[in-house]
Amino acid sequence: MNDADDRPGSGRGRRSKVARLLQEYDMEELGAELERRWTADEDRQSLRELAEFFNRQILERALEDADIRPLDGEVANIYRLLTSDSSGADRTRIRRRLERDGLDVEAVEKDFVTYQAIRTYLKKHRGAEYTPDETDPVEREIKNIQQLRGRVDSVTEGKLDQLRASGHLELGTFRTLVDVRVVCEDCNTQFSAIELLERGHCNCTE
Repeated sequence: MNDADDRPGSGRGRRSKVARLLQEYDMEELGAELERRWTADEDRQSLRELAEFFNRQILERALEDADIRPLDGEVANIYRLLTSDSSGADRTRIRRRLERDGLDVEAVEKDFVTYQAIRTYLKKHRGAEYTPDETDPVEREIKNIQQLRGRVDSVTEGKLDQLRASGHLELGTFRTLVDVRVVCEDCNTQFSAIELLERGHCNCTE
């Protein structure tokens, strides 16, 4: 996935990658649907879920343009195989099949976006905002974890600076990274704590 259009400094006034793709794939009406799903009071979808939804729409339109008519439910399965790390052999087989049918798989994969690109599109292009209900336990805990992570980062950096200044530590220019990861031993996958909360599930449900 390449979200170059959304990088800071990628060009003054440049459209977000999502906005560009919506126009290129003639799916501009999908923008309102993304906003609706993100700001809904009930059955709201996370940014990661929206990224997967968007990417499946891209894949489906690309298959149609290549005159490939997938069966019901096949688009979701093809997307899973193309993006999953579970089986390299299955991914290779589906790529070869699609390429034989005339689909430029590499070009489509480059058009897949991340949840950050969806966020940029919704907030900066559409001006959408989501104000979580204070009673939403997931949103509340995401905020708490982010605050704790920021505090650990700040304290660690300060202590390292002190030790370096006092001559007890040799260290060049540095930065600290704080990442709390969750490993599900049942489906053998791992996510950052924030990513898991935004997803709402590990891979056991797939």
